[in-house]
Amino acid sequence: MHAAKLSALNKTRCVILVLAAIGRPHPARAQDVVLVANSSVRISEIKAADLRAIFVGARTRFSDGSRAIPVTLKGGPAHEVFLKHYVGEGPTEFRSRWQKIAFTGQGTMPKMFDSETDVIEFVANTPGALGYVSRLSGQERVRAIVAVK
Repeated sequence: MHAAKLSALNKTRCVILVLAAIGRPHPARAQDVVLVANSSVRISEIKAADLRAIFVGARTRFSDGSRAIPVTLKGGPAHEVFLKHYVGEGPTEFRSRWQKIAFTGQGTMPKMFDSETDVIEFVANTPGALGYVSRLSGQERVRAIVAVK
């Protein structure tokens, strides 16, 4: 009798774990992040290495010579995916890098926003601005940019 109760308990646990896994949101992936640029930005794609260089402060210009202004989210899944996939750092490393750059007078931290709506609004109104969001609705006044290897 004791073994039967234990077996039923194990089956119940398995069912609960399966249901929890099904209902759990999937982690964001690189394709879940859309790069957005101000309409003044003339490029339609950017090399992954150039994108990283802009977001770590090593470059201030796009490949066509125009000024690049990186814009980030303060946190969230899109922020973490962008940093991991395109910058190769976690949020703490990224923030620390920029604090060091700012402290030594080598640059200023990118504008950081609480919401994707704020990122889109800033990018739309700032020539040269480049940011990222989880998706576009098509109503925004920004351009999507493709990152290539």
